[in-house]
Parts: sequence; structure tokens; C-alpha cells
Amino acid sequence: MTVTLKHVAERAGVSRSAVSRCFTEGASISAGTRAKVERAAAELGYCPNVLARSLTTRSTRLIGLVSNNFQNPVFLQIFDLFTRGLQDRGLRPLLVNLSEETDPARSVRMLRQYSVDGVIVASSTLPGGFARAFREAGMPVVHAFGRPAGRPDVHVVGIDNIACGRIAARTLIGRGYARLGFLGGPEAASTTQDRMAGFLAEVSRHPGTGTVIRFAEAYSFDAGRAAMQAGLAEGCFAEAWFCGDDVLSLGAISALRDAGLSVPGDVGVIGLNDMDMAGWAGVALTTIHQPFAGIIAASIDLVAAMLDDPARAPVSRIFPCRVVERGTLRAPP
Repeated sequence: MTVTLKHVAERAGVSRSAVSRCFTEGASISAGTRAKVERAAAELGYCPNVLARSLTTRSTRLIGLVSNNFQNPVFLQIFDLFTRGLQDRGLRPLLVNLSEETDPARSVRMLRQYSVDGVIVASSTLPGGFARAFREAGMPVVHAFGRPAGRPDVHVVGIDNIACGRIAARTLIGRGYARLGFLGGPEAASTTQDRMAGFLAEVSRHPGTGTVIRFAEAYSFDAGRAAMQAGLAEGCFAEAWFCGDDVLSLGAISALRDAGLSVPGDVGVIGLNDMDMAGWAGVALTTIHQPFAGIIAASIDLVAAMLDDPARAPVSRIFPCRVVERGTLRAPP
């Protein structure tokens, strides 16, 4: 038998409204009544029905967690941090897969069906129009890992991808590599464009340094491997590669080793993200650390604040990155 609020009220000898107030945050109730209700609830094994309560409060505490790249293992790490962080704040994540979705309006309709109180777009490859569509529909929204802007249309939390491209180029040039390669994700993705722009801008400051540019169809191991295989077949050789994502790096290293090239003996590789797998024994990828924990905590802070102040002016919050030295580049001179 399902234990209801009525059963708890009868066991505690109080009204149903008193039981309801006991389990409603901020509601007024005496210490004596609260003690009786909590004791009765424990004896009966009662748990409040949060979905039923939302009909009264008009707040579901549901936060749509929207992404589109479930093939990249880094998102297991990201979703773990997001879901635990939201739950710790008394919010409930609703994970939504927008892979291959192209219509922001359809995504808005989907989230409305679940009466979410807010949305976090956790993607670096979804167009900015998706986050704007949620805002225009009146939903509090934060774009985590989005493209920062001086005057953003929505809250954006992430990194400066142009700066990361510069960091990668400086690191490779500082190791004595003269012919550098850039392997990006999808060419149209803002992250690919910005990381490549920073990379090429830094290279241009060093005469005599050459570049090779390749793009992968997706941020995935298979796409990184296929792009590197195709490049090698076409004679696109570089002494060291900046891969715009750790999982692309792992695919590229697999292709290089299959071609009889050692990493870092023959070719150097630096990635970006510093996902957990990058530090595994046997992987040891030198990479640029993206501070996931800070980005995710800031995104949750913003969406929680917007539940109380939906008109809060959009801001961009940018986190710095740094190189994590492991074993896929030659040692510094």
C-alpha cells in the first residue's frame, strides 16, 4: 500500500495541511508539530511526492540538461558532475539528447512538455541559436561550454578557445617542432574555428614554422582516427599535432602508430580537455586542462539564481586553461 499524506496526518494526530507544511521548504510550522509529523513519517516510511507537490507550487525543480555529443567519453565525466551538482542543490536533472537535432523550436517544445524550470545547454557544438530559443521561450537558460561574447544573448560559461589554440602552438614551438598540424572537430563548430584561429595566429608570429590543417567529422575516436589516416594517405605530415579534443587525439595517435610512427618519438601530440582517460596508464596524453568542475559549478549557480531572478542580465564567465604534461610530446629543451 502506498503511504499517503493522509496516513501520516492520522498517525501524527494533525491536519493534512500541517503535514504538507512540514515537507514544504520555508513553510511555518511549530517544532512540536514537526517532530510528531517526522516521527509518523519515519514509522510509516512516507516520502513526499515531489511531482504532486509541483502542481501546487507550480515549480518542478526540473532542469533540462541538454547535449548532443554522447559519443565523446568526456561527457560521462561532465554529466556526472552536472547531475550530482544539481541534485546537491535540490534540483532534478532531466537529460536530453539532441544528437542530430537541427530545429531549436522542436527542442523548446520537448522541454516545455516536461515543465522544466530551467535549461543548461551543455555543448560546444550546438549552435548558439538553441540557447537563445530557450531564452526567447521564457526559460532560464545557461550555455555551458558555449562561445563567449562581450554582450551575450544568454549566460555563457566556458573557456577562451582562441587562447587555447595559442597555448597549444606556443607549447609545440617551444619544444622545437617546426612543422605543426591542427586536427579540429567539425569545421563549422565554433570551437574548431576558434581553436584553429588562435593556433594559426600564434604560428604566424614565428617565421619558418609551417602548418597542416585537417578536420574530423565529429569529436569522436573514430572520426579522429579516420581524419589522421586520410591525412597520412595524402602526404599531410607534421612533426607535432594539436588535436582540438582529447578523444580526437586518441584516434589520431592510433592512426599514427598503425602507420609505423611512434608518439612522441616520431610525432608529438597535444590534446585539449584533460578528460580522466587522458591520464590513464598507457594513454598519458599531454593536453590542455579545461576546468570542468569550475565551469559546471558556475553554470549551476547561474541557473539556480535565475529561478529567483529570471530577468538577470546575461554574462560570460571565462575560465583559464593550462598545459598538463604527460608523455606525448618531446621533453622541453
